[in-house]
Order: sequence, then C-alpha cells, then structure tokens
Amino acid sequence: MKKLQIILLFAAFTMTLSCKAETKKPYDQLLATVENQNLKKEHYIKVALLLDTSNSMDGLIDQAKAQLWEIVNELSYAKCRNERPKLQIALYEYGNDNLSSRDNYIRKILNFTEDLDDVSKELFSLTTNGGSEYCGAVIQESLNKLDWGNEDDDLKMVFIAGNEPFTQGSINYKDAAANAKENGVVVNTIFCGDYRHGIDSYWKDGAQLTYGDYMAINQNQQTVYVPSPYDDVIIQLNIKLNNTYVPYGTRGEMKKAMQNEQDSNAEEYSKANAVSRTVSKGSHLYTNSTWDLVDAEKEEDFSYDKLKKEELPQELKGKSTSEIKKYLETKRSEREAIQKEIMELNEQRRKYIAEHSKETNNGLENAMVEAIKKQAKKKNYTWQ
Repeated sequence: MKKLQIILLFAAFTMTLSCKAETKKPYDQLLATVENQNLKKEHYIKVALLLDTSNSMDGLIDQAKAQLWEIVNELSYAKCRNERPKLQIALYEYGNDNLSSRDNYIRKILNFTEDLDDVSKELFSLTTNGGSEYCGAVIQESLNKLDWGNEDDDLKMVFIAGNEPFTQGSINYKDAAANAKENGVVVNTIFCGDYRHGIDSYWKDGAQLTYGDYMAINQNQQTVYVPSPYDDVIIQLNIKLNNTYVPYGTRGEMKKAMQNEQDSNAEEYSKANAVSRTVSKGSHLYTNSTWDLVDAEKEEDFSYDKLKKEELPQELKGKSTSEIKKYLETKRSEREAIQKEIMELNEQRRKYIAEHSKETNNGLENAMVEAIKKQAKKKNYTWQ
C-alpha cells in the first residue's frame, strides 16, 4: 500500500512539473535561489591578534600602532569569489603583571569587530609590565571566547607575538594547536628576537602544527616610511571626509569624537601614519553603521521608522523622513566622491613608493601580510 502511495505521489509531482515546464521549472527556480544566496554570502578575514605586553615588548606595541593602517590597507585589496571580504579583528594581551594570575595573565581587549577605530584606540592604550607569558593558554582562550563562525571560505587566523618560550603555562600549546586545527583556525607565530632562538623555544613548532607560518622580527626596529608628493592632499581630504559623517543614537557623538581622537593619534605618531589611516577610511573596510547614519542606511535591516527623533543630530531634528533621506543622499554622494579621490591618489602614492624606495621590512606588518596572503591563496583569494 505504501509503495502504491509513493508511486501515485511521484506521478502527480511529475505531472505538475510537466504542466509548468513552459513557464518556469521549479528546479531552475531553486537553482537560481541557491546561486543568488551564494553570490550574496559575505566572506570574512578574521584576525585574532595576541600581543605579549610584558616589559620587553614596548617595541612590539609601537609597531602595532605604527603599522595597523598599512596592514588594513593591504587587506582591502583581497577578493574572495570576486567579492571584497570584510575584516574583523580581535585583540588580546598576555604576559602582563597587571593582569590577573587566575586568568593566566590574559585579557581579552576586543571581540571580533569591524570597528577599526576601536582597534586603534585599544592599541594606543596598551602599556607593558613584566609577567609570565603563557602562549598555549592565550591561544586556547581565543578559541573558546571568540566567534569564529562556520564558513569554510572565511580566513580564520591567530597571530601571536612574543619572546618567551612557547612551552610555558599549564595549557600545552600542542593541545591548543590541535583545537585550532579542528576548528579551521590557523595559528601564526611571530617571535620577537633571533630566528634560530625562536625555533629552539618552539615558536616554529607552534605554527607548523596548524600549517601556519613562523616568523621572527626585531620588535625594536623603527618603522620605515617613504614620503610621497601625494601625502598632504590625502590628509586634507581626511578633513572633508569627516564632514560626511552623521552621528546618531546614544553613542553617536562619542564615537564621532573617537574618530577624531584616532585621527590625532595617527597624526601625532607620524605624518605617514595619518596618510595610511586616511587611506583606510577611504576603503570598504572602514564602516561605522552603529553610529553613522550614512553607513547605517546601507544595512539591510535599516528602517527610517525605527529612528528615534531625540537621537538624531541637531541638523536633522524636526525634519521629515523625505528630508532626512535627501540629506543622507547628499552626504553619501560627497563621501563617495572623496573616497574615490583618496583611492586614486593612493594608487599614485603606491607607485611612487615602489619606484623610490628599496624593499622595506616593517617587522609586524610584513610578517602578517605575508602570512595572510600565503594562507589566503590556499582558499583561492586573490589580491587586486
């Protein structure tokens, strides 16, 4: 009886398909839906940066501050299946006596975030103090406490930097590496010191267990900058760019102030750092939909009906929805024009630097970018 029911159902389904064959086949519709979903799927480059903040690591923190924006800029050229992936950065510090021994001298500073101003702020807030550096423990902590997601196409990478033996602490680095590998996370190790010494203290082994990269840098090496004729114009465009942001919500004004603060941090550090940050702000990786209405409006779940009038900036209070839309359209057009100009100038800047400088090795930056590109290639990412 069951077999007869199955045959009848199959026959009815076949007849339905035949009747609709001249219009649109359900299979074709399903295939189109799946293809559209695949096209719209967002890809991520997820980087967990684990920094040793013990006494001897002032130079490492200095390089992180100096080279953050150039790392971001290099990643902005990545493509996965012809789409630009988004960037998320998480930040940990470890090995600092100011941290709790119960937590293995580890502090999670930031969960994965696309808010690059937050990353900059926290890097500039870091201080060093002598301590015990437990590499296995901080790697395991990042695996346990961060949301790595389940997408195979995403690049999921830990970068751990320090200079003490990789074997310290109660959690064996081999166990942490095995857990990372199981979850599709690649561990890259950056030893601050002599290359051979890093191998002898198991930093290379810590990377190889997950098919990651081992690198050694001189953490006290000064970041090398190459000035270009385009720098001053790019910095001036940053001022115009900031005028296109429309803060809203309870944190809008505070986040706008933080944006200006990180501009100042970059500029006080060096002119070249200010240029690099401006270039980052001109790229698709710099987004602020949580506090900027221009970015927020592009989000799928954005609704003008959900906007609280009291949380609008002064220039939009009392305005109708159509007036707000028109205002934001104007700001978006201004921003896109400025960002386009920044990108065009930066292309000329890059060519100038390539022609007027010898190959530079900016420790942390070179190590991270080289490893990311190498691992990205395995997942068919391209750089253009």
